[in-house]
Amino acid sequence: MTRRSASPRVAIIGCGLGGIATAVKLKKKGLTRFTVFEQSAGPGGTWWDNRYPGCEVDIASHAYSFSFLTYDWTRTHARQPELQAYAEHVLDRFDLRRHCRFGVRVESATWDEENSRYDLLLPGGRIERFDVVISCLGLLNQPRYPDWPGLDDFEGPKFHTARWPADQDLTGKRVAVVGTGSTATQIVPAIAEQVEKLYVFQRQPGWILPKGERDFTPRERALYRLPLAQKLRRLRLFYQFRQMFKGYDLHGERQQQNLRACRAYIKSTIHDPDLRAALTPDYPWGCKRPVLATGFYPALNRPNVSLVPHAVTRITPKGIIDTTGTEHEIDVLVMATGFRATKYLASLEVRGTGGVSVHDTWKDDPRAFLGITVPGYPNFFMLYGPNTNGGFSIIAQLERQAEVAARMVARMRRKRLRVVDTRPGAAERWVNWVDAQLHRHASAMEANCTNYYHAESGRNVTQWPKPHGEYYLLTKALPFLGFTGRR
Repeated sequence: MTRRSASPRVAIIGCGLGGIATAVKLKKKGLTRFTVFEQSAGPGGTWWDNRYPGCEVDIASHAYSFSFLTYDWTRTHARQPELQAYAEHVLDRFDLRRHCRFGVRVESATWDEENSRYDLLLPGGRIERFDVVISCLGLLNQPRYPDWPGLDDFEGPKFHTARWPADQDLTGKRVAVVGTGSTATQIVPAIAEQVEKLYVFQRQPGWILPKGERDFTPRERALYRLPLAQKLRRLRLFYQFRQMFKGYDLHGERQQQNLRACRAYIKSTIHDPDLRAALTPDYPWGCKRPVLATGFYPALNRPNVSLVPHAVTRITPKGIIDTTGTEHEIDVLVMATGFRATKYLASLEVRGTGGVSVHDTWKDDPRAFLGITVPGYPNFFMLYGPNTNGGFSIIAQLERQAEVAARMVARMRRKRLRVVDTRPGAAERWVNWVDAQLHRHASAMEANCTNYYHAESGRNVTQWPKPHGEYYLLTKALPFLGFTGRR
């Protein structure tokens, strides 16, 4: 058997912000033998896929960005084109394009035990071999399509928000938006003036507060171009989230403060008392993902916009029937129905030791050490894995995960390790600890409401139970206790 090169060959799957962070962290450690595979024609991940009207991030720009790069943001909350431009900028700033292969989908990664490497299956049956695989597929990359009876028979345009047609004209149309989560609350005010009639279907209301989005003034932009000023603003934003996070405690005062603020916002923006009642949830703040949306409630006051506070039961060739049996005739159907958030690695078949699929290992209950590695899948890392969503800015979480992967690859090079795997005991202790913390510190997430957090097993498999600072410290302290390596 030939001796492995001192520097492992690394495959990064996905060129969203997670894949870009991973490439930067590898390069900062002098690791340049990596290839970034991206099935889309360009970088950006979710910000490449999602191009619906009104698309923008709901986390402040200076927090929803990388800590290692000062950037001249134009708005408090960046819109999709600016986020896409940011991804392009980071690629160019760190000379990463030469590592990228766009328009190439990785279909599977299979561990070759004899040679201690992965065989990656690419389109056309082509095989390429890598020592390490880092999945950066993201959490919200597989749209969830509803199984409504009659959906295939609908005669008009129908599409998921993540697949919005570039040439779709809604002028003068009767449009239905099904869903009232973060995406829908951006789309509704963006199209309300354009359409003839807009139906907004709400299965369950959510707690909403205004986002406060606006353009930065020239003076603010000049100030935040200074690295120190941008870092201080970033720290302040993370501190503010720590205070808001206390609202997840069902019995804490912050929970009541958040509820009062949300109810006051409904009262101040919605004119019709019946509409106010329909928009007011009956569950704790934080049970569903809290929504920040400034224009959604005002848009519902428009005469051409109707909230339908009922679930969809079936689709007809010309409309939608809700749970009351009422049919609403429409021309265009927009499905803001979310993503398959609990189906980690849904688009990638990963086979580890003994040829076992990671999906068979998980059995619809995804779990991973630090949300990054799974015992029995050597030299395999994932970003945005189980129980890593949250902590305020997912970009900060992705940076920590990318750092763990980069440190372990650097360790493989330094100690000439062929294999790095996860200790089963460490993984089990980690999952048990996360479950206990969710119950203790984020109990609102476990309350009785509809959300995307829970797998078929009933476990909350998506959310991180604390602010980001704790994850930062744990990813610095635990990796070398949880991993084992061999030459």
